[in-house]
Amino acid sequence: MKSFPVTRSSFLFVFLIIFYLVGSFFAGCKKSPQTGSPPPDVEVVSVQQKDVPIYTEWVGTMDGLVNATIRAQVSGYLIKQNYQEGELVRKGQVLFEIDPRSFQAALAQAQGELARQEAAHENASLTLARVKPLAEQNALSKRDLDNATSTELATQASVFAAKAAVQKAELDLEFTRITSPIDGIAGIAKAQLGNLVGPGASEELTTVSTVDPIKVYIQLSEQQYLKSRQALEAREAQAREVPLQLILADGSVYPHQGQFSLADRQVDVTTGTLKVATLFPNPGNLLRPGQFGRVCAQLEVKKGALLVPQRAVTEMQGKYLVAVIEKDNKVDVRPVQVAEKISSDVIISQGLKFGEKVVAEGIQKVKSGQMVIPKPFAPEKPTVASGDSGRTEAKPSPAPMKKR
Repeated sequence: MKSFPVTRSSFLFVFLIIFYLVGSFFAGCKKSPQTGSPPPDVEVVSVQQKDVPIYTEWVGTMDGLVNATIRAQVSGYLIKQNYQEGELVRKGQVLFEIDPRSFQAALAQAQGELARQEAAHENASLTLARVKPLAEQNALSKRDLDNATSTELATQASVFAAKAAVQKAELDLEFTRITSPIDGIAGIAKAQLGNLVGPGASEELTTVSTVDPIKVYIQLSEQQYLKSRQALEAREAQAREVPLQLILADGSVYPHQGQFSLADRQVDVTTGTLKVATLFPNPGNLLRPGQFGRVCAQLEVKKGALLVPQRAVTEMQGKYLVAVIEKDNKVDVRPVQVAEKISSDVIISQGLKFGEKVVAEGIQKVKSGQMVIPKPFAPEKPTVASGDSGRTEAKPSPAPMKKR
């Protein structure tokens, strides 16, 4: 093997390489100082305290104050319809007509029978008048007097029966003109001209409903019923005067206020709810049976309630949490108990104090003990639709809380 001579310059070169490698090793092992991230910015709001009206809301189903089912009371062929479907009809107005000819003939027959019975009774009365003096003079036997008396009484009874038959025939003839028993809106006819109708028909001719005022039925759970009764206990005499607000299916507020009318006698055991009827004026017949709406009622006012925005409350595993800003700008994530939701706010029944500051925006970025930079919360202004201008205190559907 060939050997290379070791010179002074080569030795110096190797020494420099070793020195460089050792220096790089120690430099890599030395820990560089870490710079901490700045505290996050959060928007905070103070806990408010004020008297808050508490609204209860139910889904309501509308129905006529009176719903008259129109049926034929005599059998015959339908020959005429005298009303406009879907229009207002008056009490006594003729809606349908049945062919009256057979009933006119029956009435004439009954009147003829009445005349025959009246003639027979007149003859029996005259016979009794002749027989009675002769019997008193013993010119006729008592049996003849008894026969004349019984004949007179029998013919009198026949007259009464004939009169009843005439009245029945007149009534049947009157029933051929089917009238409305109430003022209201008449529905679509379910029988066509030429149909054979009668009391044995399975389907009615039509229905007339009184819709001013109109009933709105709501279903109260047992808990709601008990809570409502407790809230109204102090003013039971004025319970029916509690103003009710009706929100229609399109979100608009019905301009007329309603009131409680009646409650069913029992709770439905299948659903656990109590059926309650409310009444709303309906001067323009805007509301019709079968419509749905939401009925709102202010049953109580919660004094000194603590309010925070709903977005400041998070839900985690069935518990509600709020991030509270302490004096040194440190976060304290605190469990709270929530009550009713009012517009975009929520009532805190336990866990907060008036004036404390809570995180309303940026709550996902913080945890307990963390430093933050608080800034004032700037809520978005809600857009008010033109149809909601009359709704000042009604409780809208709450926005869902954020979950962690």
